[in-house]
Amino acid sequence: MLERLRAIVGEKGLITDPGEMEPWVTDWRQWRRGRALCVVLPATTTEVSAVVALCTAEGQPVFPVGGNTGLCYGAVPESGRPDRPGIVLSLRRLNRIRAIDRATGIATVDAGVVLGDLHEAAARGGRQFPLHLGSEGSAQIGGLISTNAGGTGVVRYGPMRDLVAGLEVVLADGRVLSDLAGLRKDNTGYMLRHLFIGAEGTLGVVTGAALRLHPQTPNTAHAWVSVADPAAAVSLLMALQDRAGSCIQAFELVSASQFELVRRHGERVRIPFAEIPAWSVLIELGSEDATTGLNAILEEVLAAFLEAGGIDDAVVAASEQQAADFWHVRHSVSEANKEEGIGIVHDVAVRPSDAAAFIAAADEVAAARFPQAKTQVVCHLGDGNVHYILMFQRDFWASLPDPEGFALEVERAVHDAAARFGGTFSAEHGVGRKLTEELERLADPLRYELMGRIKALFDPRNLMNPGVLLAPRPA
Repeated sequence: MLERLRAIVGEKGLITDPGEMEPWVTDWRQWRRGRALCVVLPATTTEVSAVVALCTAEGQPVFPVGGNTGLCYGAVPESGRPDRPGIVLSLRRLNRIRAIDRATGIATVDAGVVLGDLHEAAARGGRQFPLHLGSEGSAQIGGLISTNAGGTGVVRYGPMRDLVAGLEVVLADGRVLSDLAGLRKDNTGYMLRHLFIGAEGTLGVVTGAALRLHPQTPNTAHAWVSVADPAAAVSLLMALQDRAGSCIQAFELVSASQFELVRRHGERVRIPFAEIPAWSVLIELGSEDATTGLNAILEEVLAAFLEAGGIDDAVVAASEQQAADFWHVRHSVSEANKEEGIGIVHDVAVRPSDAAAFIAAADEVAAARFPQAKTQVVCHLGDGNVHYILMFQRDFWASLPDPEGFALEVERAVHDAAARFGGTFSAEHGVGRKLTEELERLADPLRYELMGRIKALFDPRNLMNPGVLLAPRPA
């Protein structure tokens, strides 16, 4: 098997040494470790096709991995079959930006392109790719598509699903489904690409994508606002929607407890208040029109709220550097939490109008059932995505007889609170291996049944990232 793989991808496309494989079989927080026969790094779609076809013929599972920045163990290889551990399939060498079409607003790229590199290429072409998140220096396009990633810009541009205009996918039998035309209008039947967005590699391997670019918004305005509570933040959001709804590019709500951890563990942390606010709202407005007075709009709305007592204080960024400092603090959250302890991160989404009530309900659950934890909130309030985090100290976690079972108990309690508001337990992080039981428990039974049928149609031998998204099927 190894020699046949080497014949396809060459010597530099195959890793078999256990020490060198370690980063590929462990999640980025180093909480979960898997096992694989080898790591395969093809350099072309043709090579991916040949590798997948070989694995199917040999009954070896395929575990695709991008930048390995996920939070739900979706890239950890666990076949559950000692005789068939499977391969890790890294798309890192598929890193070409194939074309930037400025008139159409389409970037055609390989799946291994790093998000930050796409940002730079789009900017050189006079456009922007408006997906932004903390891991953009390592997250890869294929992984972002496979998890339907979100980030801070969803309020204006939508999640990854709304930014994908076409896909190239290697199916479980090695055939290549190519749909990279990137047409705005195409009414020729089922839009199959949407099955692969958010499928977490369980239906096929994404090798290329046609992505929607947007005009640049060189005219921006940024503010950091101190509010008393989440309800006040919702009121501010509504007022800003009335005044400049189409210009809102980010509207983030963060608890003081979260920014305390960033200040403790982060670098170059500059907070524009003497004390960290109880609740912070970070706002970005953007426009293609340089004559639109975005700073004036922000100042007008914030001044009215300040006078009415709706907010406690606010700072409008006076320079690009100060704006960058604001967002550096926001995007330092994940690394700070990784340093602090064991954080059970929930990826809940409710309607923005229900966000304040959900946070209050989750606080009640956390205080009553998990007093050992400190809580943090990072909320994309503009789209209703609430990352409700219970942070446990490592010594407490090490004392637990069944940490995985305890984590599931925590997750179920918070997910049930979200369900009371008609919310979802997975907004942008995916399901991975971590939340398969929750999907089976909380999803509509018919929807879950149909998902299983789709999986069986595309991957009848259950070799594509088995155990991810859907609960493992009996052997």
